[in-house]
Amino acid sequence: MSATILVVEDEPAIQELISYNLELAGHRTLRAENAEQALEMVHSALPDLVVLDWMLPGMSGIEFARRLRADKRTRSMPLIMLTARADEQDKLAGLEVGADDYLTKPFSPRELNARVKAVLRRRAPEATDDTVEIAGLTLDPGSHRVLGNQIPLTPGPTEFRLLHFLMTHADRVYSRTQLLDQVWGDHVFVEERTVDVHIRRLRKALEPTGHDRLIQTVRGAGYRCSATA
Repeated sequence: MSATILVVEDEPAIQELISYNLELAGHRTLRAENAEQALEMVHSALPDLVVLDWMLPGMSGIEFARRLRADKRTRSMPLIMLTARADEQDKLAGLEVGADDYLTKPFSPRELNARVKAVLRRRAPEATDDTVEIAGLTLDPGSHRVLGNQIPLTPGPTEFRLLHFLMTHADRVYSRTQLLDQVWGDHVFVEERTVDVHIRRLRKALEPTGHDRLIQTVRGAGYRCSATA
């Protein structure tokens, strides 16, 4: 399962190198040459992660990061900063503004891909290909398979994404609005009750092995995936 990664870099050769290697690793990239263009792209649709150059024309990468962290909609968006500055104070400034990681130029494509994978695993596990398992229910994003006690189950595409998100954020309660943003995308306009329909379909798909019990309704709050009542 590839992540959508926004690359904000004003040097064309570096932007191309970063994007090319991320795409080789299976990700989809969006490209922006400055922070203003990047803000417009983020406004249209949220990426799974941002790779951001510190030194940009116009608005700096630091100011762009501050804006992301100040906005409730983008506050938790994973962010990796790139810079030619090796000074410790600069690194601390990047981390203090909310960057999840910091890479000093020059860096190898292998190192970048490793950092991206680590940040996604920590901050957006639903964007990785890692297999997840809860109480005998196993979901493999790479092969798009769901097994309940080793028995194949067949949730639909939307139910698969919904299950993947809930399993990678086990025991946390999500409202309908939050699930719409995370699973359907915040740029897709559908009614909140749509979530209820897909939750019912997901439970039906999990019924044969009794794993429908993992998808729990929390009255007045939303839904969660948990092995405990």
